[in-house]
Amino acid sequence: MNLPRIENIDVKGKRVFLRVDFNVPLDNGKVGDETRITKTLPTIELLLNRGAKLIVASHLGRPDGKVNPKYSMKPVQEAFAAILKKPVQFSEKIIGSEVEKLSHDLGDGEVLLLENLRFHKEEEENNADFAKKLSQLADLYINDAFGAAHRAHASTEGITHYLPSYAGTLMYREIEMLTGLITKPEKPFVAIIGGAKVSSKIKILNNLFNKVDTMLIGGGMAYTFLKSRAVPVGSSLVEKEFESQAFQIIDKAAYENVDFQLPVDHVIADSFSEKGKIKTVDKMGIIDGWMGMDIGPKTISAYEKIIKSAGTILWNGPMGVFEMDKFANGTIQIAKAIAKSNAKSVVGGGDSLAAIAKAGVEDKITHISTGGGASLEFLEGKTLPGVAALLKSNKD
Repeated sequence: MNLPRIENIDVKGKRVFLRVDFNVPLDNGKVGDETRITKTLPTIELLLNRGAKLIVASHLGRPDGKVNPKYSMKPVQEAFAAILKKPVQFSEKIIGSEVEKLSHDLGDGEVLLLENLRFHKEEEENNADFAKKLSQLADLYINDAFGAAHRAHASTEGITHYLPSYAGTLMYREIEMLTGLITKPEKPFVAIIGGAKVSSKIKILNNLFNKVDTMLIGGGMAYTFLKSRAVPVGSSLVEKEFESQAFQIIDKAAYENVDFQLPVDHVIADSFSEKGKIKTVDKMGIIDGWMGMDIGPKTISAYEKIIKSAGTILWNGPMGVFEMDKFANGTIQIAKAIAKSNAKSVVGGGDSLAAIAKAGVEDKITHISTGGGASLEFLEGKTLPGVAALLKSNKD
């Protein structure tokens, strides 16, 4: 993919509108996880070292087009300045003469952070007039927000119609890694797909069938697959309306010669809680009144062996109810197995990323994707509006 890159452009003295994904969790008015900020540092430092005047913009949460102090970027400003180790100016205004003056008054290598873009409903509407007003803050546009690339918003798509537009280093690496994953993976290619609902993963499963050698299934979605094959699943999560599609996916895997693995044992509970009765069942089926909460030791062992011999690994979604410690073991063990393997590994999805962090193996993963929804849609074969806009801008 011939994305226009920032490495060869002259930014000295120029105002650069940098769209980032600083949609970070807040805890009592403080940033709870700085990962999304630190991931953008290579782009930011490159631009500042070359004398750019940087206008940084992001969304935060879902304020529904209204000003809401709960979603203010002010706490992000504090964390951002601490990480950057230099002052970061802040503007409560996103468009208009006041913020335009601030952008013009920036010195080379200085930074201005804008308030939450989604305080304006025009952002998510991709309003052309709003996008044009955003463009008046800068001379160049750079998108480093891969996590928002699947949205056609004013700051990800609309603005590219008014400014020379480029991909930041994080955006470029995300696209490069995911493209390589689906076009030239080292074999065997193992996809580990988990999460609660099969409905959210049908498209990615179908798009990966002609690319992967093995699929390892876990999480709540596994029980819809098992139920479709008449395996007793007790009170486990099942999407009844997707049973027939789950059945067809298993058949398609066999037709495509993909080794499609489902859990063979489970950690189960008599309620959706850590406080009820918990036990491990050494078989594929689950008794009435109990529900599957995690993959069992036999499944972990079988999956570990497959992971060990993999050439490429894609992991998206936890193996169990990861947010409860008693049901996190399967997900943690899979994270550790991926870390030990010699495979090229790409991990995406919030819970998978949390597992990687909890297992302390971030530095053993080839690429940790910052875009949950964006990476899923890319792997489903969809065109991401934020990426298409950069390609079109480059063509023009």
